[in-house]
Amino acid sequence: MIDPFGRRIRYLRVSATDRCDFRCVYCMGEDMSFLPKADVLSLEELERLCRAFVRRGVRKLRITGGEPLVRRNIIHLFRGLGSLLDGGGLDELTLTTNGSRLAWLAADLVACGVRRVNVSVDTLDPVKFRAITRRGRLEVVLEGLAAAKAAGLGIKINTVALKGVNDDEFDRLVAWCGEEGFDLCLIETMPLGDVDGDRTAHYLPLSRVREQLSRRWTLLPSNHATGGPARYVEVAETGRRIGFITPMTHNFCESCNRVRLTCTGLLYLCLGREDCADLRTPLRAGESDIPLLAAIDAAIARKPKGHDFVIDREHRRPALGRTMSLTGG
Repeated sequence: MIDPFGRRIRYLRVSATDRCDFRCVYCMGEDMSFLPKADVLSLEELERLCRAFVRRGVRKLRITGGEPLVRRNIIHLFRGLGSLLDGGGLDELTLTTNGSRLAWLAADLVACGVRRVNVSVDTLDPVKFRAITRRGRLEVVLEGLAAAKAAGLGIKINTVALKGVNDDEFDRLVAWCGEEGFDLCLIETMPLGDVDGDRTAHYLPLSRVREQLSRRWTLLPSNHATGGPARYVEVAETGRRIGFITPMTHNFCESCNRVRLTCTGLLYLCLGREDCADLRTPLRAGESDIPLLAAIDAAIARKPKGHDFVIDREHRRPALGRTMSLTGG
């Protein structure tokens, strides 16, 4: 699949559910109204959609949410998609999770072919962690990380940089990741979704964070790439990597190779735009995949060049009303 700007689309991020057991302040409101279960695709339908994308050239699948591991029988989806590895057209099957269920499911994920996971940890302070997630417990996530490590999963920690919240912890996070053998990915907060509070108050450019880190750590250039938008450096003192995802200060649109599928069958061609394609209708039109493949081709043919993200400091409103939990993290 090649979009109008010559970018080859090889990466599909799939939201298995919009539900989550956390309520992170930058992601969703405290009193969320989740989708009726009747509107959500079955696991079998999600697998069929993913298989269609693999037929069209997708080589990497990432399962996201909400929190994907809260969905009942989610391992069935991983098992089905894992069968596409090792010659079935799929190079990698990965997962983004808040870590709350990893202690129970890490070994099952490995058995399905998952080899690495991204786990969201915005702070190592238990009190702060509770405040950011509104209901999460840091000790549970740390137990999940230990289980994932023991199961042999490669682990990358995702941390959203929040001014006045965790901006005093980045050195600690780098040191901790070095001790544990994790990579770290720092992410700028994005103007996505109507959430409680003033988003602009916590926006922190990662250029400033990188400058701060370079005072203590030796940051070496790296050509490491995982297929996502992060740009990496290596930390000489720890031997681990730090990735920077900078949609606001330096967008990554020129190399975008991905699209996002929601749990309702909407295909978003860009995280930062509202334009989407309905794949549920052709999916349910019958047993033939021909209408579905045609709908995928038509959607990719109109993938935009770039996103519309901007921090609106005057009105303090998001660029898009759609929450990250609905779109897929």
